[in-house]
Amino acid sequence: MMTDLFALGFLQRALAAAILVSLLCGVLSTFVVLRRMAFIGVGISHSAFGGVALGFLLGIDPLWTGIGFALMVALLIEYAQTRTSVEEDTAIGIFFAASMALGLVFLHLSRAYNVDVFGFLFGNILAIDTRQLWQILVVTVAVLAVILAFFKEIVFLSFDEEMAWVNGVPVKALRYLFLVLMALVVIVTIYLVGIILVSALLVIPGAIAQNLARQLKSMVWVATGVSVGSAVGGLILSYAIDFPSGATIVLVLAGLYLLTSGLRPWLHHR
Repeated sequence: MMTDLFALGFLQRALAAAILVSLLCGVLSTFVVLRRMAFIGVGISHSAFGGVALGFLLGIDPLWTGIGFALMVALLIEYAQTRTSVEEDTAIGIFFAASMALGLVFLHLSRAYNVDVFGFLFGNILAIDTRQLWQILVVTVAVLAVILAFFKEIVFLSFDEEMAWVNGVPVKALRYLFLVLMALVVIVTIYLVGIILVSALLVIPGAIAQNLARQLKSMVWVATGVSVGSAVGGLILSYAIDFPSGATIVLVLAGLYLLTSGLRPWLHHR
């Protein structure tokens, strides 16, 4: 019975984590898509592998080393493209490759290629404990509070960065702030779908919202609803058919994107 499943402690924690993480991704995804930052999300998520591996090497909680590493790489990408002649995609490619290579070296030195590392790569939300759930909750509250506080400025920045600068919006500071938020969301999302698939949750909900909505606020609501619904539905489905939870959630999102892409011409010409 489905009600019996919800009585299981590990599934309750998994569902709570899935709702929190997908809520974050849904809200942020709209702005990632509007600002065309999908590749940056890929770069940050894969760069986090170096930080996670460093945590195993030093015997520290990989969440904290992953956050530190992801933040460092995110800020370096922004610095490289604004203060040097390096293009954004080139900077992402450099730090992406270097971080992954460092991660492999750290794993080699720590001899820690085990189930824990596999979970960070591909996600293992059913193994989340109470401490990790609290970590996800803290990050969720912090990120949503910052987005709420700077919502108008972030919207302005997403649509017209030059006009935002002319109107006195602190564009440079907001760009760095948005990258910090992305890095934090990437790290907690790793629990849900893993490093390999995390960029999907930062992109697909926003892409689906673009297919279904025209107004920005509507896009945010649609992206959030789709993200949360797909995460919860995918998690329950994966448990029922014994499929990997992260992969199932991403496949549900991909299916919805294909469906809404087919409906988009009809919806936008009504």
